[in-house]
Amino acid sequence: MASVLREFLGVDDTIIDGVADHRPGVVVLSVRPRDRATRRCSICGRKSPWYDRGRGWRTWRALDCGVMQVDLRAEARRVRCRKHGVVVAAVPWARRGSGFTRHFEDTVAWLATKASQAAVQELMGVAWRTVGAIVRRVVAEQRTRAGPIVQPRRIGIDEKSYRRGQRYITLVVDHDRNRLIWAAEGRSAAVLRRFFDHLGKEACAQVQVVSRDAAPWIKQVVDERCPAAVQCMDPFHVVAWATEAAELERRDQARSFRSIGMSGRAGYIKGTRWIVRTGFENLSQGQRAGLEELAAMNEPLYHAYLLKEQLRQAIRTAGESGCALVTAWIGWARASNLTHMVTVADRVADNLEEIHAALIHRISNARTEAFNTRLQMINRRAYGFHSAQALIALAMLDLGRLCPPLPGRA
Repeated sequence: MASVLREFLGVDDTIIDGVADHRPGVVVLSVRPRDRATRRCSICGRKSPWYDRGRGWRTWRALDCGVMQVDLRAEARRVRCRKHGVVVAAVPWARRGSGFTRHFEDTVAWLATKASQAAVQELMGVAWRTVGAIVRRVVAEQRTRAGPIVQPRRIGIDEKSYRRGQRYITLVVDHDRNRLIWAAEGRSAAVLRRFFDHLGKEACAQVQVVSRDAAPWIKQVVDERCPAAVQCMDPFHVVAWATEAAELERRDQARSFRSIGMSGRAGYIKGTRWIVRTGFENLSQGQRAGLEELAAMNEPLYHAYLLKEQLRQAIRTAGESGCALVTAWIGWARASNLTHMVTVADRVADNLEEIHAALIHRISNARTEAFNTRLQMINRRAYGFHSAQALIALAMLDLGRLCPPLPGRA
């Protein structure tokens, strides 16, 4: 019977002595580690001499059996580790500092990446903040098992806002393995230096390509730590500059018409927002008709739209041809005398080497941006953690491929 219960509970190196308590909806089993799993430090796992019986008995929540909640009860004895001193002895069925079995925590972690907050709480019967603590423990163990970061050759660096009030997370993505390899709270040179410190000097020297946006602190740190790496300006950010310039031109035009009493025309210009921001190939028939009206009504704004689209097409061309088109675009934008487009042209010129590198290497932060989109979904799912570390742990589970399989599954 004990062996059957071990199979049900998924506990190894454990002796089940019997039922310690039984009340409606809950059964408590008395357990103890096998001899080979006893007297181990819960931090390093080293065999250590007994110290005392600790604070008596502890209880761990296990996976439910049918409709019954199952708890495991055992003595929380302590050992004296040569390295870590007096600590609670490790138990084979649970992680250090946890009140749940490994299988319970692995199930919660897997569900947290797949289901909503309410679903996880209802199914597993735990508070959402408890889920955050579980996820952090699982990720910490999975990172230890995975070992050092596998030498990345091409990485993408970006930052993502996760809460109001300028709260950011810095992300580093491995382009070749399509996975998140590092994340930390904040966005600054000091935060990014921590990643390269973690990577190590030798590994930093092996990084060949870094995709990034125009943030000066990213360029500064990459110049310091990976001087041999080719830095690529993310083309999507470059297009975003031109899109924002066209939007600013639209606002200026609407404001100027309003200032001279032409409120009707100002209202029309105001209503072209989505036409101006949308790529030509994505315009509906009605929007294309609106663009033709705009060309007849307001030449500066139509010119700004065309410049934005020309830059988009130059970026999409990529390779040597794309580089030539982007270089030519700088002259076209400056010749337009549109203030906001001239500003973008100057910005493109300042970053031209990095933009050309992105087009030659055909690399962008698209994957990083895709991860940002998935991170937004994770952030909504994680609402209630109130902790960047819990959010980062959940992101590493999902995007960093650290999520353990469901217990009993391959």
